[in-house]
Amino acid sequence: MKHFVRLAAAVPELRVGGVSFNCNAILQCYDEAVSCGASVVVFPELAVTGCSCGDLFFQDRLLDAAEAGLDRLAARCGRTVMVVGVPVRRGGRLLNCAAVLQHGRICGFAGKVFPGRGQGKEECRYFSSVRETADGFAGPQIFRAGELTFGVEIGDDGSALVPSSAELVMAGAQVIFNPSAALALAGTIRRRREALREFSSRMRGVIVSVGAGCLESTADAVYSGQAVIARHGDVLAENSPLERTQSIIYADMNPRWTDHVRRTDGSMEEGGIAVPEQVLDALPESPDLTYFPVHRLPFVPEDPRECRDYCAGIAAIQVSALAKRMEHTHAKWVVGLSGGLDSTLALLAAAACRDQLKLPPDAVEAVGMPGFGTSGRTKTNAEKLSEILHVPYRTIPIGDAVMGHFRDIGHDPEKLDVVYENAQARERTQVLMDVANGCGGLVLGTGDLSEIALGWCTYNGDHMSMYGINGSLPKTLIRKVVAYYAEILPEAAAVLLDILDTPVSPELLPGKQYTEELIGSYELHDFFLYYFMRYGADPETLLVLAAKAFAPLDGAEIRPVLEKFVKRFFGQQFKRNAGPDGAKVTPFGLSARGDWKMPSDAVADEWL
Repeated sequence: MKHFVRLAAAVPELRVGGVSFNCNAILQCYDEAVSCGASVVVFPELAVTGCSCGDLFFQDRLLDAAEAGLDRLAARCGRTVMVVGVPVRRGGRLLNCAAVLQHGRICGFAGKVFPGRGQGKEECRYFSSVRETADGFAGPQIFRAGELTFGVEIGDDGSALVPSSAELVMAGAQVIFNPSAALALAGTIRRRREALREFSSRMRGVIVSVGAGCLESTADAVYSGQAVIARHGDVLAENSPLERTQSIIYADMNPRWTDHVRRTDGSMEEGGIAVPEQVLDALPESPDLTYFPVHRLPFVPEDPRECRDYCAGIAAIQVSALAKRMEHTHAKWVVGLSGGLDSTLALLAAAACRDQLKLPPDAVEAVGMPGFGTSGRTKTNAEKLSEILHVPYRTIPIGDAVMGHFRDIGHDPEKLDVVYENAQARERTQVLMDVANGCGGLVLGTGDLSEIALGWCTYNGDHMSMYGINGSLPKTLIRKVVAYYAEILPEAAAVLLDILDTPVSPELLPGKQYTEELIGSYELHDFFLYYFMRYGADPETLLVLAAKAFAPLDGAEIRPVLEKFVKRFFGQQFKRNAGPDGAKVTPFGLSARGDWKMPSDAVADEWL
């Protein structure tokens, strides 16, 4: 797969001090990883000898065998890089190193900066810090192999941003390989997993950590053999620690995506930090995306408990944003309530804000404006929800006003075109604005991130409000937040669940009119939007990822929706440039003021 590389972390079977046996096991794992399309394979700390050799590290016999074993490993390496832990003699000192091997040669060494972290303080008895070497041998350095730039941080403290890790990241390392020898103490496996996940989030990159296994000596402790691959705050792959057989885990990653994240969030200092650099041959690319986990709803946390907490946080932030604007303006909220998802969430947030501020019921007012396509189901749900939330509800039909407008502009009402539809949307906005003026209120906008991305709104109609509360929430996430409200407001659960079950529709034409039949699935559009905004994913990759996530749909079915997404995203920027205020609730936003700046006349040619 173009631009993707496959990372592997292997825990081989070994014998403490048995270099020949260990090298055989390492090569067996390496060959298996190569056959699975791996680009880089990383092994544990001191894997060539075993990390628990103790005073045997003073024995030249063991160190001679380790050097010979390393030469043997290097001779067997092809384009796939091997990163393997080995003791190295240098200038009268012994260093705990990881060797980087490719194409029959030793390309370089990375040494442990802080001996004593991972195997206990007695490690300092055997190994010196690479900081103490006079010639800087095996100090912090980065390796470039095609599009991948990586560094090596030895020891279980690689899960924290120690100085050498910071230098490697600032020098541009997209991946940190972390050969370690983490002890298996009660509770440490879970904590270490979370530390590695958090580290990958802070470094805006990938960490591949693999620990010495439980076949090490257990005279004083047990080694976990824990292997974790984490990217940008997500654990992509992990093994079952304390296994007594070899294990290999894999993850596919795109180095360009890491660079994109760092460029867009400004996390890299200009110019970076200069550290020595080794250039390797280009790596084999991933043959496919078998080991790239793809979530069908990437904006939504997969774990139900995490999702519930996420939705609770969204609800709290929305309420806080509305409360500040109410206190500042001394205004009430006016909500155009259609009975659809977006306006439902806006009303729920406004009512919760009113209750938190202990304001009277009429501090929020809902307005229903039935038109030519309004269904009885949505109208009834809007009325029921307003009653349950103790929000005053007004019905202002717009049919006569729109027909008068048609007469004024000379439009045939039998012509069900864009004028027919948009006239209703703009009439509703005019009604809301005038109602708000009359009651000292502000119109609360309901448009969501999906609609803003696609420009699926009427310019100066539902496109406009005095404050947009859903602007950073995609449609797929709004569904989860409304479901969360159904859980915490049992008295409103029945009507909220029915709203969730109602197909999305603009309700501007007589009869049934479903949005997703017109523009494609919101799940697909949100999927494209996430990877396009978060990682700058190109259309070819979006197509492959979507085919994997939405199987059994194939590329032929997905491509028309992707083309529509690209065309609308580029073509509708002029609407985003004129959007209203609105608090950014999630990390994603398209506000032209601070999130997404693009000229309205930018073309989509290169993406199409």
